[in-house]
Amino acid sequence: MNIHEYQAKQVLKGFGAPVAEGVAILSADEAEKAAKSLPGPLYVVKSQIHAGGRGKGKFKELGADAKGGVRLAKSIEDVVANVGEMLGNTLVTKQTGPGGKQVNRLYIEDGADIDRELYLSILVDRTVGQVAFVVSTEGGMDIEAVAEETPDKIITVAIDPEAGVTAADIAKLNAALELSGEAATDGETLFPILYKAFVEKDMSLLEVNPLIVMTNGRLRVLDAKVSFDTNALYRHPDMVELRDETEEDEKEIEASKHDLAYVALDGNIGCMVNGAGLAMATMDIIKLYGAEPANFLDVGGGASKEKVTAAFKIITADPAVKGILVNIFGGIMRCDVIAEGVVAAVKEVGLKVPLVVRLEGTNVELGKKIINESGLNVIAADDLDDAARKIVEAVKEG
Repeated sequence: MNIHEYQAKQVLKGFGAPVAEGVAILSADEAEKAAKSLPGPLYVVKSQIHAGGRGKGKFKELGADAKGGVRLAKSIEDVVANVGEMLGNTLVTKQTGPGGKQVNRLYIEDGADIDRELYLSILVDRTVGQVAFVVSTEGGMDIEAVAEETPDKIITVAIDPEAGVTAADIAKLNAALELSGEAATDGETLFPILYKAFVEKDMSLLEVNPLIVMTNGRLRVLDAKVSFDTNALYRHPDMVELRDETEEDEKEIEASKHDLAYVALDGNIGCMVNGAGLAMATMDIIKLYGAEPANFLDVGGGASKEKVTAAFKIITADPAVKGILVNIFGGIMRCDVIAEGVVAAVKEVGLKVPLVVRLEGTNVELGKKIINESGLNVIAADDLDDAARKIVEAVKEG
């Protein structure tokens, strides 16, 4: 689960991290009052959407020459004018895709005098099985571009879970970020704070880009992106309250209600598979044959008929889907249960696109019998390669 920047900063501030004063607003009428409550005289007006690249993004409604989704304002009047332009309009960034996202809330923040911009994130480093800091002196840039062009400028420091952030770890981080003086002293406090927040709140990602050194030599968290481990949210009802469903795909919200692992993608072939590995392989082979998957959907190993029906309905509700591939290898999951769910869903919502079904494993013959006797217009497949080829061809012909 993701949260907005201003929410992430409030969470980090609760642990003692240095952040600027700011006010989130939902209406243009709130802009002047919010700005007047801040020290000034510089302000920053920030679009609050769950996507990166806001500063370089463009508003669809304002034309190519308009300023981006993060703007510097030099007066309260400037704040009000920017809020009027930004709120309610659609911001397009590299991460939103061409459709963009509507800006329903803004964050008005006190400005900062910046000397240097740094990059810092905390994540689970699966190569070593530990939480790790990833830092770079190249803050404020796309970290992917830094990794590709100057990988030597990205330093990873893994943290021993029993010891926590040690003096040696802090020394490595200060050296990697080239911090000295008061900034290094701030780092001694900040790095353990961020690690504590990450661990105690079960975060999956904590990204500060940029972490700034101000002209007075002090550190400040200028931006913050936080994602939580969905499996641990039951332990954090206070974090669940921060969820903004308007920023999430409606299909993903519906899938979560049925405990389905679903991620919407940009392709046109809907996939329903059991097992994450098989789902990834299914998407890969669809791409191999020159098409794009419309989703990742893992119904799990012990799905019921009702769960399968819900999964199929979510796929068919996507107008981008021009064909559906059901790929099931029955181990714990029985092929007849999948077949019953597919038949039930099709009878309820109808079938307007080609459907290819590949079944193998437990109760496979019974599953095929259910499909064959259903009267549905289903294309049978013998194996995964055959299934992918057939659905891609059916979509192209359609």
